[in-house]
Amino acid sequence: MGAITEGLPVEIKSLADYGPQAAIIEDGLTFLENALKKARGAARLTGEIALADDSGLEVDFLRGAPGINSARYAGPGATDELNLRKLLREMTGVPYEQRGACFVCTLVLYHPDGTYQSFDGAWRGVISAEPKGEQGFGYDPVFFLPELGKTAAELPPALKNRLSHRAEAMNKLKECLLGK
Repeated sequence: MGAITEGLPVEIKSLADYGPQAAIIEDGLTFLENALKKARGAARLTGEIALADDSGLEVDFLRGAPGINSARYAGPGATDELNLRKLLREMTGVPYEQRGACFVCTLVLYHPDGTYQSFDGAWRGVISAEPKGEQGFGYDPVFFLPELGKTAAELPPALKNRLSHRAEAMNKLKECLLGK
């Protein structure tokens, strides 16, 4: 978020700047519910405007899975590697034209008075048959972008920060903050 908000008249802090915090359980049924829960918790803790996001990968063939469970797709405490392996296992034999997927991000800007705004971003791609690339994290090595001929993990961070689902949501936030 810091890289994407560069140049805005705001100071971005992490909850870690306020000392150790209890984890916020992401038990919402949507990206918005989870982002709202995190932003509300941060605003209550700090007394300041808070920004939080929830994001994940929705795979068409899997009817939107892993979705809000992207970080724990292979079970509680799952690693990126385990989640990736589970996804590839479930996509074995699925033809290319049915491998469409979308990274989704919802940002919530929460005010201490209880009002909030939300901003959504989406990034379409295709699930590749095997991982490629060293950049990024999570599902990036199998999120193939046909128009670029590369996976998200093969993109330089600066390009990814311009094209991604988070970038789209952050650009909408920027427009709001700048009054556009």
